[in-house]
Amino acid sequence: VVATLGGERLGVQRELAREREHLESILDACPMLPPPAPDAPCEWLLDAADDALALVERLQPHHGVLALDWPQGRPVRVTTAATDDLRLKVRTHEDWLGLQGELKLDEGLVVGLQQLIGFAAASRSRFLPLGDGRFLALTQELRERVADLAAVAEAQSARRNSVEEMRLPTVAAPWLQAASEGLHVEHDAAYAARLQALDEARRVVPALPSTLQATLRPYQEEGFEWAMRLAAAGLGACLADDMGLGKTLQAIAVLLARAANGPALVVVPTSLVGNWRSECARFAPSLRVHVYAEQGPAGERARAVEALGRQDVLLVSYPMLQIDEAAFTARDWATLVLDEAQAIKNAAAKRSQAVFALRAAFRLAMSGTPIENRLAELWSVMRACNPGLLGSQARFNERFANLIERQDDRAARRTLRRLVAPFILRRTKAEVLADLPPRTELVLEVRGDETEQAHYEALRREALVAAEKSLEGDGAGQAHLNILAGLTRLRRAACDPRLVTPTLARPGAKVQAFAELAAELVANGHKALVFSQFVDFLALLREPLDAAGIRHQYLDGSTPAAERTRRVEAFQAGEGDLFLISLKAGGFGLNLTVADYVVIADPWWNPAAEDQASGRAHRIGQRRPVTVYRLVNMGTLEERILALHQSKRELAEGVLAAEADGPVAPPMARELLALMRADELPED
Repeated sequence: VVATLGGERLGVQRELAREREHLESILDACPMLPPPAPDAPCEWLLDAADDALALVERLQPHHGVLALDWPQGRPVRVTTAATDDLRLKVRTHEDWLGLQGELKLDEGLVVGLQQLIGFAAASRSRFLPLGDGRFLALTQELRERVADLAAVAEAQSARRNSVEEMRLPTVAAPWLQAASEGLHVEHDAAYAARLQALDEARRVVPALPSTLQATLRPYQEEGFEWAMRLAAAGLGACLADDMGLGKTLQAIAVLLARAANGPALVVVPTSLVGNWRSECARFAPSLRVHVYAEQGPAGERARAVEALGRQDVLLVSYPMLQIDEAAFTARDWATLVLDEAQAIKNAAAKRSQAVFALRAAFRLAMSGTPIENRLAELWSVMRACNPGLLGSQARFNERFANLIERQDDRAARRTLRRLVAPFILRRTKAEVLADLPPRTELVLEVRGDETEQAHYEALRREALVAAEKSLEGDGAGQAHLNILAGLTRLRRAACDPRLVTPTLARPGAKVQAFAELAAELVANGHKALVFSQFVDFLALLREPLDAAGIRHQYLDGSTPAAERTRRVEAFQAGEGDLFLISLKAGGFGLNLTVADYVVIADPWWNPAAEDQASGRAHRIGQRRPVTVYRLVNMGTLEERILALHQSKRELAEGVLAAEADGPVAPPMARELLALMRADELPED
């Protein structure tokens, strides 16, 4: 290469082999640059800003690059920050942790922790713009650490020593400990004591109470020990075992172990008060069990609550807790147990607010379905177990629910799963009960005759027109409700035309198919549980049973608690071949292992509710294989409901399971509208 510089001709000998070595090393270090074709110029155009910044980050220190030239615009500078550059300070307050921190880099560059956390919460990039063409590149490890802190930290308006302080709930101490492992952390004595208590609690091996009158299965003993370790650490727990695995027995063991600490409060659905009383008497006779009843003046009931002490367990229904909330929130409880905790899945409901107001040293929520439809339900259950862990509901929606349900954000789902995993214990029957008999699920397809199909089609078109008008003219919320009402009408018509048009006299195809199935089951010596969401549909199903002389028991939400217990015991004792049960009355809290068949008369939106129902028979104590029949009216809305079941399961498992694919968002108004369109029904 010959050139003239300053009037003097100079010659330079290029070392092409070394140039090629430098190019190869740059290509190895910069995967965003594809190798050029032979004899092609080494030119690249990067469309993604992060790729361009990553290229600058890697080229700046590279030995094969003499200089970077900026022919247009202001030079771009990228400074890399790693975990070693982050300094944190933790201060303990009365009921929360204060967190400060900063990155100190060369040239006097300082970036505050709040800026880092705000950036991590709002952007997926690892390049933080600092202005004047300068960017801070967070290493992937540092980016993940900051994102972990962003999952639980809230900004505070108050400053400490002129530095903005982030706020974390005290229950997030284990999360903070993991997120700050290996970092430079300065903390006070109270936080050090909390970490020591956490470490000691992890090593605790609690002994089963000697007064427990039961032999626990190995997984039940593990559940007891897990709950007691969390209690020792001052943290709450959610026992989310599959239906029929003995959550009540595990909770009773915890109540016995903690009885000396003070009184316990057990909140249950009204229908389960009697079951809890009998189970406590059977397995823990040393406990003094009291039932909070409606009888007597409110003042007397409140004084009875005040008088409770060690070894006392108070059973109260969710409705009574809400009615007499002041009596329960006026004192501290050693242990709080929330059975069927999905009862508080709506955080805005007064029932849920009453639960949130309770003060307890240890909180244990139990639910086989902590997530039924939306992640907001998980927030509510965790709010009851560990207040503050998931932040405010608005922040939870921003950080997790919206990203997971609407955008299928895998990173957000992984973070949420890691955040709640220490506090949720879930085991399925397949995992822990090798001796449980198999369960077979079958779909019994039903088709109405031409008259029934024409009736349904007329209703569908009518509902579709009304829904489209509502979507155009009403507000979003009202349109959503109107569409759901139309869908419910179609579901009822799919069960039997008489539920929508009472003047029709002929039974629908589903009732006829059920009558044939019931006769076959009884003839072959089987017993079956029959579930429906609609009480008036159960009344129609009873008619062919009465006509054929088939003995049966019946249970719905209007059945008094004492009569409910009597009918359950009668069926278990052999009085009746079929047990007709409404979803509201029998979806939980029943042990009906004498039945070996379950009939789901109408598929429900939520598959977890169906699992709860079939779990009444397929549970501990069952010795025979269980068969579940779903009666599905083909060519109707019921086909689409079955298709929705998979997405509902994925939503729950995506957070609770160790690994999962992306969940699907709950249906919105227009998606619900699509369920009414005949051309969008799945093919046979």
